[in-house]
Amino acid sequence: MSDPETAAKKAGMCPERLSRIVPFFQTYVDNKKLAGVSTLVWRKGELAHFGVQGQMDVARGRAMAQDTIFRIYSMSKPITSVAVMMLYEEGRFQLEHEIGRYIPELGDLKVYAGGPARGMVTKAASRQVTIRDLLTHMAGFTYGFMEVHPVDEAYRHFQIGGVDLTTADLEEFCKRLGRMPLLHNPGEAWSYSVSTDVLGRLVEVVSGLSLIEFFRTRIFAPLGMTDTDFQVSAEQMPRFAANYQRNPKTRSFDLFDDPETGRYAKPPVFMSGGGGLVSTQADYLKFCQMMLRGGTAPDGTRLLSRPTIALMTQNHLPDGRDLEGFAQGAFSETTNAGIGFGLGFAVTVDEAKAQITGPNGTYYWGGAASTIFWIDPVEEMIAILMTQLMPSGAYPLRRQFQQLVYAAIDD
Repeated sequence: MSDPETAAKKAGMCPERLSRIVPFFQTYVDNKKLAGVSTLVWRKGELAHFGVQGQMDVARGRAMAQDTIFRIYSMSKPITSVAVMMLYEEGRFQLEHEIGRYIPELGDLKVYAGGPARGMVTKAASRQVTIRDLLTHMAGFTYGFMEVHPVDEAYRHFQIGGVDLTTADLEEFCKRLGRMPLLHNPGEAWSYSVSTDVLGRLVEVVSGLSLIEFFRTRIFAPLGMTDTDFQVSAEQMPRFAANYQRNPKTRSFDLFDDPETGRYAKPPVFMSGGGGLVSTQADYLKFCQMMLRGGTAPDGTRLLSRPTIALMTQNHLPDGRDLEGFAQGAFSETTNAGIGFGLGFAVTVDEAKAQITGPNGTYYWGGAASTIFWIDPVEEMIAILMTQLMPSGAYPLRRQFQQLVYAAIDD
């Protein structure tokens, strides 16, 4: 392996400018805004930067390391979307198929028409939800944590929470979801939601495997992703980071989830394809490299075709619009201006409007604990930031990381 300076130069990046990344984020650690952080940049076949700093577990005095295991939350969504499209490539369904063909509980959904959560009025949907609606978050589902709409409240009442649902498996989850009205008619708006958890159930129904079995045999094994799962084993536990939450009063962080006593220490009941996985920098890099390579694993195993990846990573919002004029809801893991949405990924469609460096066609997503990745096909670049701080909008970590990375391009 090349030394960092040589690797950076081979990657067409300036070592001195890349060296700004670590001290920049060290200020977050020194000011007790983050316990620790890990940053990685891979470009043109070279690992140009891999920095770790701070602690992954303050109480136990464990330093952040290159093999630290993180809760990636919604960075699970692209992996589930890839699983769906692998089955699509086998001809198992069409994107325009109604999800009710495969999950009958979701075959006769109504739409919210007014009233409070415990007395909602509903009406017939203009059409039923399709697989494409689910991949693009245009189905009309929501998340209970949004807390802005009566349907959100109903999700909380019936424990349709997505990543924290521990009392029901994916089949039961879909049954509960089928009793809920949609926020809006399918295809009428973009609403960040439990759609990807529904897609996880679709993978199970179509493949005949549990979601984790499909992930392990069809994605993780070919890519060598040995630390990505819905559970952390006893052997892995010393590498598992604590998760923290920003305290608005002290402007520092408090413990949100202890690694050794939290839900990841035991087998999951609910395998959330929308937000349940843990992973490492090295593992997630392997997933991103597969995408950038056009769908192949290092050993030549093909997970997806290049045309399918091209389909997934273009904007699928109606009339080529961005999220600014199309998104509903209080939260998602992306900004809206200049950003479109594909089949499982946000995608930059207007770099100037987005007001952040990164060419059109760059695709990405993030997770609730402030993690982020992006893949830039134009620059042949992958960047990943891992930390464990909730909520993901506490600080502008993602945009700052992006500024620092693109500033280091030197060819």
